[in-house]
Amino acid sequence: MNKKTAHELHSLLLNKKISSLELTQAVLTQIDKSKVQAYVTITKEEAIKQAKAADEKIKSNKDIAPLTGIPIAIKDNMCTKGTLTTCSSKILANYIPPYDATIVTKLKQAGAVIIGKTNMDEFAMGSSTENSGLHITRNPHDPNRVPGGSSGGSAAAVAAHECIMATGSDTGGSIRQPASFCGVVGFKPTYGRVSRYGLVAFASSLDQIGPLTKDVTDTAIMMNIIAGHDPIDSTSAELPVPDYQNALVNNIKGTKIGYIKELMGKGIDKEVKQAVEIALKRFQELGAKLIEISLPSFEHAVATYYLIAPAEASSNLARYDGVKFGHRSKEAKDLLTMYYNTRAEGFGNEVKRRIMIGTYALSAGYYDAYYLKALKVRTLIKQDFEKAFKKCDVLISPASPTVAFKIGEKCDDPLAMYLSDIATIPINLAGLPAISLPCGFADKMPIGLQIIGKAFDEETVLKTAFTYEQNTEWHKKCIN
Repeated sequence: MNKKTAHELHSLLLNKKISSLELTQAVLTQIDKSKVQAYVTITKEEAIKQAKAADEKIKSNKDIAPLTGIPIAIKDNMCTKGTLTTCSSKILANYIPPYDATIVTKLKQAGAVIIGKTNMDEFAMGSSTENSGLHITRNPHDPNRVPGGSSGGSAAAVAAHECIMATGSDTGGSIRQPASFCGVVGFKPTYGRVSRYGLVAFASSLDQIGPLTKDVTDTAIMMNIIAGHDPIDSTSAELPVPDYQNALVNNIKGTKIGYIKELMGKGIDKEVKQAVEIALKRFQELGAKLIEISLPSFEHAVATYYLIAPAEASSNLARYDGVKFGHRSKEAKDLLTMYYNTRAEGFGNEVKRRIMIGTYALSAGYYDAYYLKALKVRTLIKQDFEKAFKKCDVLISPASPTVAFKIGEKCDDPLAMYLSDIATIPINLAGLPAISLPCGFADKMPIGLQIIGKAFDEETVLKTAFTYEQNTEWHKKCIN
């Protein structure tokens, strides 16, 4: 039963065909026998308690929300009261937050069953989940390959039926790229659409929380619950939230779809490009109008991101010094050596690398040459998108230039790893909504199609994705 979507299971729960307790136990059994290692913490007792409470509510037949009794996984950089929140880092190995992140509160209020916390690249810095300070997560389609990152644990858990849906965070592609690698649906909303309160910060102007699910309908259902203004998040947009399920219309006749020229050539694997071209033909057959779009600033996007994100990370991660919370080195004679040793022992190599890059970019004498210039290029990228959206309703590209690569393949080459997010990074720099959904296979591994929308126009993105999904079979082939 745990292979079904949340909306299918909701119907079964309402009709008393299954119970939430049975469903939760099926998911826990799947986790026990799995070798994917998607989780860092399993909240078994709490999940069973929540499932029993959901069953009691369903018996009463009163106001049964779509996610009541549905097992959900939470990425381990979102605070959970009384449950470890480690960011898959040794420096936070024993950290238990005293509060829930806003989205965790919303999911609990909606009756969801929280199964546990999923593995990730340490502090969300990585594209393969190999940078986890705890253990490596494996791709359910091939255990010798990575699940993507940084939300690799969440994507793998959904694909391996170790939860029904999961939360992820996306700073430069960390929802969409693992969704592509694992053959699930991953959605990054517009920056500010979903509260970041309780999300452990990596790069505050780029981070955004979103769903990882088995189909587009489930994505819309979760978005209805987690989206909306949060007065305790200063970056949260004070805008009305539509009913995203109303956007799920199987019709894109007359929709203008732009395909990004710069993401259909050099650096994109041949099989990935072909799969996206076949998807574009399918859209055309369904009545959409195709337009080639050039976004010349894209060639600078990766370099821009790897100045802005590390600079913000350098600032955000300064708090992990062994004083207030987290790991504290026992090998210290004075305050300065305690700082030094704590951070040296607690952070992994990739986190240290990005902190050093960011600190250098912000340092006196280099700020104007690097960080300030990167901010100006970010503006150019945003303007390129604005020009493109005057001609079309959505943009399309691959979600990743390749399918999932083998474990260890890119560990010794950070630049090759960084380029795996070439298609997703520009969207974060511009703060736009985008989704990845399955559109084919290469080397027996899933390929992800990325659909990008205008700011706060998640509805058009979901409508386009839903129409494609309803007229193809890829999502079913990936999940089964």
